[in-house]
Amino acid sequence: MTTIYDIAKRTGYSPTTVSKAFNNYSDVREKTRQEILRTAQEMGYLPNAHARTLTTKKSWTIGVLFVENTGAGIRHPFFSAVIESFKQVAVAKGYALMFISKDVGGKRSGYLENCRIRGVDGVVVFLSDYEDPYFRELLESDIPTVILDFETALSHTVCSDNMTGALQAVEYLVSLGHSRIAHISGGENTYPGKQRELGYRAAMEQQGLEVPEEYVAEGAFYSLENGYAAMKSLLELPQRPTAVFASGDLLALGAVMAAKDQGLSVPEDISVMGYDDIELAGYVTPALTTVRQNTELLGTRAAELLLASMNGPHTNQEALVLPVEIIVRDSCAPPGKR
Repeated sequence: MTTIYDIAKRTGYSPTTVSKAFNNYSDVREKTRQEILRTAQEMGYLPNAHARTLTTKKSWTIGVLFVENTGAGIRHPFFSAVIESFKQVAVAKGYALMFISKDVGGKRSGYLENCRIRGVDGVVVFLSDYEDPYFRELLESDIPTVILDFETALSHTVCSDNMTGALQAVEYLVSLGHSRIAHISGGENTYPGKQRELGYRAAMEQQGLEVPEEYVAEGAFYSLENGYAAMKSLLELPQRPTAVFASGDLLALGAVMAAKDQGLSVPEDISVMGYDDIELAGYVTPALTTVRQNTELLGTRAAELLLASMNGPHTNQEALVLPVEIIVRDSCAPPGKR
């Protein structure tokens, strides 16, 4: 069986340096670490996880908090893409991911207790019931955390610039000549949904355009079905909008389906714009104009922030806001194009 001493002999580094490279010590140069890891892989070396835990006093495990009762589901293309990029960074640094809940051994407890029992080194939060006292208990503990798409002073946070994205979406639709612009919101249950609605309303005000209350239709949980239902209600209005900005791509795709079922053509009869730029957005007909969030960067920065917090001295909580961009495709056009 290959040992660290064999790897030390092959590479010319000391056993101590080899051990530090495996355990991500900051005083080992990245070039050295990569050389040692490459040699270890060539020699078929498998580090003993138990021994590594005893040596470093770490579990090498990151907890993942993703509460399914939001209705969004981990299968949503946005979340799955962000989780994948987060995982790639964490795994490259030697960490495994473990989903956590309030159920421990079949009994109801709390997130913090679960994390203590599992011995996780940190927690990444993708979705949660943010009003849950058990969630706040976790944030107030000494376990490092990073939260996606939320705002709090109790944790590191990473999100896209949701308000600016909504502002840009409305400005783009206005540039095409639209003035009757409706919004399918993500509902009051999510922080991004609230921010995007605020951005939509602010942009409409800046453009001097009215927002009849019936022009904001709720599409809770970012599902196709709710996008379909919201669009159907908008199309039944006496003065229907000429363009619809949806808070998520699945909502937008549901809206396109509803318009087609009503005998309308997108974008000739009504323009539809989404938010996220999920992979499917570029393959549907018409291809969806949308606000792109950089899912790879969101996951990568969240992982880097959490790893730095876990492996270094405690610092002030950071709130990273990442830029977005408009992706122009085929689902939007000037009003009355037909």
